[in-house]
Amino acid sequence: MTGRRALGRPFGWLWASYAVSAYGTSLGFGAFPLMAVLVLDSGPAQVAALAAVGRAVGALVAVPLGPWVEFRRKRPVMVAMDLTRFAALLSVPAAYALGRLGFAQLLVVSVVVAAADIAFRAASGAYLKALVPPEDLLVANSRFESTTWTATMVGPPVGGAAIGLFGPVTTLVADAVSYLLSALGIRAIGGTEPRPEGTGAPRLRAGDLAEGWRRILAHPVLRPLFFNSIVVNGLIMVSSPLLAVLLLRDLGFAPWQYGLVFAVPCVGGLIGSRVAHRLVARFGQHRVMLVSGALRACWPIGLAFVQPGVPGIVLIIAVQLGLVTCCGVFNPVLATYRLDHTDPGRVARTLTAWSVGSSAAIAALTALWGLLAAVTGPRTAIAAAGVLLLATPLLLPRRENAPPGTKEEEAATLA
Repeated sequence: MTGRRALGRPFGWLWASYAVSAYGTSLGFGAFPLMAVLVLDSGPAQVAALAAVGRAVGALVAVPLGPWVEFRRKRPVMVAMDLTRFAALLSVPAAYALGRLGFAQLLVVSVVVAAADIAFRAASGAYLKALVPPEDLLVANSRFESTTWTATMVGPPVGGAAIGLFGPVTTLVADAVSYLLSALGIRAIGGTEPRPEGTGAPRLRAGDLAEGWRRILAHPVLRPLFFNSIVVNGLIMVSSPLLAVLLLRDLGFAPWQYGLVFAVPCVGGLIGSRVAHRLVARFGQHRVMLVSGALRACWPIGLAFVQPGVPGIVLIIAVQLGLVTCCGVFNPVLATYRLDHTDPGRVARTLTAWSVGSSAAIAALTALWGLLAAVTGPRTAIAAAGVLLLATPLLLPRRENAPPGTKEEEAATLA
């Protein structure tokens, strides 16, 4: 298994589409908190609410999308979600240009984008499982992960500079256009996609909505990984809007500095994603997930000690470098494990359930930490999240599950 293995022209177009949208998203990194803080003069509670409400309502809207996506061809769904995100994001600079932008519109757009994100990830995961042989899934997921970190390394400082030169909506326009280009790339894959089984169902049933969660909660390793992921991701993400307030308002960081401190450490994520398949080949999938999953919880506590100026920049870069390196290893291994241990006819529902659970947890924790920051200040709230993260390795699975497709694995799943 090597990072240079050719995975075919269709995967090349899928990867290219992912790359262009990833770069667009990275250019727009923190665009909504920046708009809220710099344009609408919002405080920490409002910025946290913006992140929380978008994720929570978006997750609620996305609940029926899992089975809906499952019974449809995946590429048309992916194109539709890209076009939906394009239109929603483009409405923000349009309203800003007309002098009509308000906090309510940012909330609505964040909801639409969050729901479309979940549906797109579910469709793309199912499409990838059908497109790539099982032995190449880790290579494919590592390429997506390395693209994410490369884009995040380049996008935020460029986006910060663009905001300084051309105004606060510049990166949102770039992000919107990237989704349009992604849709065109997915259309260019060509070929025919088989119609999924079960498309004759007249309507969604309540049981279809819960199928993904039943699958996750019944699986002896997916279950602890799910709970670990939603708690870790939630506690990491709660710091994002609070750091925007702390760095941009309280400590006086310029937008380009704000982008820089989150961009430079992404070289660690690139390295981690590039070596993930080698580590798995040497140490095994379970051990790599366990060690990298535990190590990623050790870093965020350092963000509570950030100071103004160069010392603060150096500290954030060091903390983020350690965090994203561990995430760069963990994320593609987890993504591959999920696909390996999910039946082809249930991939979209399982991934949707996972994304909805993660988004709901992030939303709830973000809202809670926004209130905490309003009472205690952003720095104290960031410290609290870091302390709780230190306990999350206890949620990681301690034993390895049987290989997928074996009688032992099927019996464990049905237990």
